This record gives sequence, C-alpha cells and structure tokens, in this order.
Amino acid sequence: MHGPLMQRKSFGNLPCPIARSLERVGEWWSILIMRDALHGLTRFDEFQKSLGIAPNMLTRRLNSLVETGLLERRRYSERPPRDEYVPTECGREFRPVLQAMLAWGNRHFAPEGASVLIVNRETGETADPVLVDRVSGLPLSDPVFRSAPGPAADHRVRRRYDGRDPKAADSVKAPS
Repeated sequence: MHGPLMQRKSFGNLPCPIARSLERVGEWWSILIMRDALHGLTRFDEFQKSLGIAPNMLTRRLNSLVETGLLERRRYSERPPRDEYVPTECGREFRPVLQAMLAWGNRHFAPEGASVLIVNRETGETADPVLVDRVSGLPLSDPVFRSAPGPAADHRVRRRYDGRDPKAADSVKAPS
C-alpha cells in the first residue's frame, strides 16, 4: 500500500533567486534538454534520441521550458504539424550556468578524466571558467564578495543575511 501522494513544493513565489531559478530548470531532464538545445538540437526526435527520455516526459519538459521562457516553439511543418524548440535570450543566458556545472563536474566528479571540455573555437585551447564581477574584474570567489539582501528583500531574507557569521562558506577564500 502506498502513502498519500506528495505534492511537489513550488519555489516560483519564494523571494530567493536560486529557488525561482530551480522552479524553471531544477528538474534534471530540463537541464539536459537545455544542454542539448544550446548545443544546437531543436527537434523532438533529436532530444529523444540524445536523452533516451520517454515521449510523454519530453513533451511535459519542453512545454514547461516554453512556458517559463527558456525555449521558443516554432512551427517548421504544417503537414504534419511539427515544431522545433530554440533557446530564447533567457535560455541562451543559461549557457554560463551549464558551463560552470560542466567545469565543476569535471573537477569533482570525473575521476577518469573530463569527457567534455569547453574550448576556444578559434585556438582549440581548453577554457577554465571562472565567474567574474563585470565591474571590478575580480573572481566572485574573492573574499570581498558576499551575498546580501537586495532592494526587494522581505524581512525573512533580510534576517537570513543580517548578522551572518563572517566565516560563512561564501566569504571564505577558495583554494587556488
């Protein structure tokens, strides 16, 4: 006998930008679909072949990515009706997130070595991604940076970041 169905919690209305982002792409199929879309796949059968995902699940994930604005659905055939899925500007801006995950995964979870690299298209040199502040040019791992409440922060968010432990994980300098 199974227990009552658990309802999935929605993060879409939480004031945290990480939670809101997870609401859009936090399910692993969505992230892998975006990986493939940013690699140039556009058609349902291409995604299905690449991922080995069930058609009903792929349909749900593609619809969700269209609804949240990461992919755009474009009709490429009227008879039979067929659509392709292309990244929107919002979807294209997800590329650095995937590249950061790729580099992190290679660094920590690939004991056999990297299976995918980020390379310079012109020189072929391997890239070593790092998140950098556009204004100062400093890497975000520098201890001068920390998370802080923004102008739209409510009292819970402000409380979370006020009086923080100065030795919190995001204020400790990463090893070089």
